[in-house]
Amino acid sequence: MFNKSKLVNILGINFLSITNKQFVDQLKTDSNLHLNRFVVTANPEIVLAARKDKEYASIINSADYVVADGIGIIKGAKILKKPLPERVTGYDTMLSLLSWANQEHMKIYFLGAKPEVAQTLSSKIKETYPGIHIAGINDGYFKDDSYIVETIKNSNPDIIFVALGFPKQEFFINKYRHISDSIWMGVGGSFDVLAGYSKRAPIFWQKHHLEWFYRLLQEPQRIIRMMALPKYMLLIYREKFLKK
Repeated sequence: MFNKSKLVNILGINFLSITNKQFVDQLKTDSNLHLNRFVVTANPEIVLAARKDKEYASIINSADYVVADGIGIIKGAKILKKPLPERVTGYDTMLSLLSWANQEHMKIYFLGAKPEVAQTLSSKIKETYPGIHIAGINDGYFKDDSYIVETIKNSNPDIIFVALGFPKQEFFINKYRHISDSIWMGVGGSFDVLAGYSKRAPIFWQKHHLEWFYRLLQEPQRIIRMMALPKYMLLIYREKFLKK
C-alpha cells in the first residue's frame, strides 16, 4: 500500500500519484502476496457521480487504489497545481495483468458486458492467453448474485475483472470483495474492446488526448455522457479560484 503522501485529492476523490509501470508492478506484488485489493480507474464522469452520491464517494475513497483513467483527471490535477505523472487506464492495466497472468498460469474471473460479448471474450482469452485459467466468465445481465458469488468463492481467482460500468461495478466489488483475497478491478467497457465489439482509438488519437472525440465519432449517442467533461472542468476552475 502507498502512504497518504502519494495521494492527490481532485474534487473529493483521492487519486494515487503513480506511473503505469509502478502501478502494474505494485499489483503484481500484491497478487503474489495474495492480498485483497480494490482498484478504481476513475475518469471525470466517475468523479461527478461521486459528488452527487455520498455513498458512492465513500466507496471509491475506501478502495485501495484509485488511479487517473482519463485525460480530464490529469488536466484537472495540473490546473489545481497537484500534478499526476500520467494516465493509468483500466484497459492498459488489464492488458498488462493479462499478459503477466498468462506467463504465470494464473486464475482470472471475468464479470460483465453483454452475453454475446462475454461468449466471444471467452474464446478470445483462450486463443490469446492460453496460459490463463479462466475461473469463470459471466455476463453482466444477471438478476441473482448468488451463483457468481459461489463461483468466485470456490475458484478463488487471482484477479477479478468487473465490467459492469460505473457505479454498479464499484458497488458490486465493495459488497463482495471479502469473499476472495484477489485483485478486484472495475474495467468499464474494456471487455467490449478486448472481444472486438468496440474499437479503441488509434495511437495518434491517444497521443493527442483525443480518445474521447474518437469515441464520440464512433458512438454519437455518447454526446450526453460527454457533457460531463465541461461540467467537470468548470468545477476544477471553480475550486482553483476559490482557493486563491
